[in-house]
Amino acid sequence: MDNITETQVSILQEKFDQLVAFCKESGHIDPNLYSEYDVKRGLRDSTGKGVLTGLTEISDVVAYKYENGHKIPADGQLFFQGYDVEDLIEGAHGKRFCFEEVTYLLLFGELPNSQQLNDFIEILTAERNLPSKFVRDVIMKAPSANLMNALQRSVLTLYSYDEDPDSIEIGNVLRQSLRLIATFPLIAVYAYGAHNHYHNDNALVIRNPDPTLSIAENLLQILRVDGKFTELEAQVLDVCLILHAEHGGGNNSTFTNHVVSSSGTDTYSAVAASLASLKGPRHGGANLKVCQMFEDLKANIHDWKNEDEIREYLLKILDKQAFDHTGLIYGMGHAVYTLSDPRCVILKRYARKLAEAKGRTEEFEFMSRVENLAGDLVAQKRNVFKKICANVDFYSGFVYSMLDIPYELYTPLFAISRISGWCAHRMEELVNAGKIIRPAYKYVGTHKNYYPLEDRFW
Repeated sequence: MDNITETQVSILQEKFDQLVAFCKESGHIDPNLYSEYDVKRGLRDSTGKGVLTGLTEISDVVAYKYENGHKIPADGQLFFQGYDVEDLIEGAHGKRFCFEEVTYLLLFGELPNSQQLNDFIEILTAERNLPSKFVRDVIMKAPSANLMNALQRSVLTLYSYDEDPDSIEIGNVLRQSLRLIATFPLIAVYAYGAHNHYHNDNALVIRNPDPTLSIAENLLQILRVDGKFTELEAQVLDVCLILHAEHGGGNNSTFTNHVVSSSGTDTYSAVAASLASLKGPRHGGANLKVCQMFEDLKANIHDWKNEDEIREYLLKILDKQAFDHTGLIYGMGHAVYTLSDPRCVILKRYARKLAEAKGRTEEFEFMSRVENLAGDLVAQKRNVFKKICANVDFYSGFVYSMLDIPYELYTPLFAISRISGWCAHRMEELVNAGKIIRPAYKYVGTHKNYYPLEDRFW
């Protein structure tokens, strides 16, 4: 391309633009056909209910209760292997970090006793190392602008370092799973270090994990230049990891894992596919949009305590007159939850504690006012009668900012947590040896006669 003239570049661009137009024209399907053939777009029916595509014991997302045969919206609940996530967090916090305990629960179906938990943590700690020179040869080479791509590349490259990468025997998959769970924090933080050094010209700091620390503690320790953190900071991060660890088999990245695992492929390919899904702004990247929206809100609302002024600006956003002109208030609404998202309820409590410790209470209270107003405004604009609740993304970005976690790591942090759920679902898929997942697509094009090249006069 370096040797061609500007005129040639211009001609090539025109030809490429024509191909783009062909793609758009060829790919367009009459939207009325989706209704005609009763296509469940997004695998959801006309009421928004998900299409049943599988069974799981790993987690349960509850948004309704049933009274006298009637389905009634209720405060949301999230269960991991039958245990309420609220109980899992509140039962242990202040006493110990419990993301590792929750990971054990997701993988093996029951809470461990003290010996089982200690043995499990010992195994994870032993796996918390990368192959020799992996950081130099893989992570530091060609650092990605988006760290999710760096995670994918690293995961796929780990296949080459595995002595038995393709076996889907459960013992082998468990070994691979534990290695990925243990090393994801290292890969993500080291990838950020490389990105920060090469793209932002900042000092490169690579800190080794401390075998005496939990995953949450080590994340802060290897991320920060001085390696220091408070007990509260580590506890709040531990809560974040637990809340993001698992959310049913139907979320996009976990369903992707089921689909890919059903083909019989290797663990590294299945996890890389899940990472590709999670990277999308409609999935794992949502909390970044919330952060960007609040920066805009804070810049344009002069009195953060004035609910009338807040309401007026939120209406401008809904009317596509402000922020990114999409008409969306990010962090509000959920595909399943109705009255409340339990993850948001729990995280909000810890966000308040951290805000008080960090001197950011005024900002927290502003976010809470926006949450209280936005639900009703969104419901009115959409002409829906059910309550629109805040989801977990509403406060997670704010929490990460208070933990001094760079925004480039927000979605990778989600992956560090969700890898536990992905691995549990992958093994569930393999243990039950189901069929390859192959949904149907209806052909709505036309059959055409073939013409030799010399006879194509269009």
